[in-house]
Amino acid sequence: MSLVTLRPSTDAPAAPLLDVVGAHTLVPLVTGGATRSVYLDHAASAPALTSVADVVAELLPWYGSVHRGAGYTSTVCNEALDLARRRVGRFAGAREGDAVVFTRNTTDSLNLLAAALPAGTAVFTLDLEHHANLLPWRALDVTHLATPATAAGVPAAFDAALRAHGPGPALVAVTAASNVTGETLPIADIVDVAHRHGARVVVDSAQIAPHRGVDLAAWGADYVAFSGHKLYAPYGAGALVGRSDWLDAAAPHLAGGGAVRRVTLDDVEWSTGPARHEGGTPNLIGAVALAAACRALTEIGWDAVAAHDAALTEHLLARLADIDGVEVLSVFGPQSDRVGIVALTFDDAPAAVIAAALSAEQGIATREGAFCAHPLLRRLRGVAPDAPVPGALRVSVGVSTTADDIDRFVDALDALLADGPRWRYETTGAQVAPTPDPRPRPEALRRIA
Repeated sequence: MSLVTLRPSTDAPAAPLLDVVGAHTLVPLVTGGATRSVYLDHAASAPALTSVADVVAELLPWYGSVHRGAGYTSTVCNEALDLARRRVGRFAGAREGDAVVFTRNTTDSLNLLAAALPAGTAVFTLDLEHHANLLPWRALDVTHLATPATAAGVPAAFDAALRAHGPGPALVAVTAASNVTGETLPIADIVDVAHRHGARVVVDSAQIAPHRGVDLAAWGADYVAFSGHKLYAPYGAGALVGRSDWLDAAAPHLAGGGAVRRVTLDDVEWSTGPARHEGGTPNLIGAVALAAACRALTEIGWDAVAAHDAALTEHLLARLADIDGVEVLSVFGPQSDRVGIVALTFDDAPAAVIAAALSAEQGIATREGAFCAHPLLRRLRGVAPDAPVPGALRVSVGVSTTADDIDRFVDALDALLADGPRWRYETTGAQVAPTPDPRPRPEALRRIA
C-alpha cells in the first residue's frame, strides 16, 4: 500500500468521450432536492452507451426467434446474431478457428472453460484475482501463487510454478487488470512463459476491456473472457473467445435445444463450435448490445479511450494526495501502470459510511466493500487469511466521466472526512444505508411491482 504523490493534471477532460444513458439523471438527496448523478462505479457495472441503447431500440421491433424461424423477423435476428458474433470476435482479436461463445458474463465464461478443461489439467493463478477467477478452479488441481512485489516479477513466478509442475496439461488463469487497484499485469510476457512450458492462458479481461481493449492475437493468449455490463452494454451478455479444441471436446455448458445435431430418446450428438455451449434461445439483445459497444469503442479509438482514462486517473490521484488520512491501495507501488480504478482507505472513517453518505447526501455513486477479491483485500490491509474481510472504497471512471465529476467527488470526500455525515446511517443487511431514507424511488419500480 502506498500514498500517491502525483500533482493535479491540467489536462483532465472537461467533456465525456462518449455519451451514456443516464448521464444527466437527477437523483434525490436525503437532505432534500436533487442533483446530477456522478457515477464512479464503472468497475462494477457501466451504464449503457447511448449508441448501444439506440441499436437495441431499433432492433426490438424486428425481434423474433433465432435458429430456423421462418418469419422475416427471424431472418433479421439470425443475421443479427451472426453479425454480433463476428464483431465481438474482431474486438477480441480472435484468430481464424477461434470460437466466440456468448455467455452471461465473465464469471459464466470462466466457469464454462473450467468445465471444459481436459482431465488432469493443473491451473495456476494469483492471489490477487477476482472471485470469478478463483472459485471456478476449486474442484481442479489449482495452485494460487503469491503475487510478487512488482508486476515485472509475475512472469517469473509463473515460470517457476510451471517448471515445478512438469508435463501434463496446464492453464494459467490471470487478470489483465486488478478490479481492486486497477493495476495492470504484463500479459504478453506471462503468455510467453506459459507457452514455453506448453501451458495455455486465459485472461480475465473484464476490467481491461473497457479501458484498453482486448487483443488475443497481440497477447498470444489462448482465451479471453469479458462482460457486456462492464463494457457499456448492460443487457446480460458476455463472451468467451479462444481456441476451439477444448471447447468442442467438452460436455455442453447448457444442455438443450440448439446445442445438438441429433437426438433420440437414449442418445444425442452434440454440435461443435459456439452452438455446443449456447443451448436454448440465445440472449440476442445482449449479444447485439455487446457488439454495438465493441464497435463504438473501436471506432472512437483505443488511443482516445486510454488517454481519457489516464488523464482522469492522474487528476483523481493528484487531488487525493492533498487530503490527509486517505490511502490509495496498491499491489505493485504508486508508480505502477493502472487503468481508471482506485481503492481507498481512511484513517478515521469507515469506508461503508463514507460511500453511503456520498450517495445519499451528494448524489455520488462509488463502491464499498471487498470487491469480490477477499484474499487480496486481506493482504493489502494486513489482516490474517481467516480474519473478517476489511472494506475499502473504490472509485472507477469511464468514457463518460469528466474532470468535474472527479472534483465533485474529491470535494465531497474532503468535506465528509473533515465534518462527518449530515445524516444518520445504519447497517441494513450487508450495507450501510441512510435512516430514514426519504428519497423517492423512480416510477419504473412501480411498473414491475
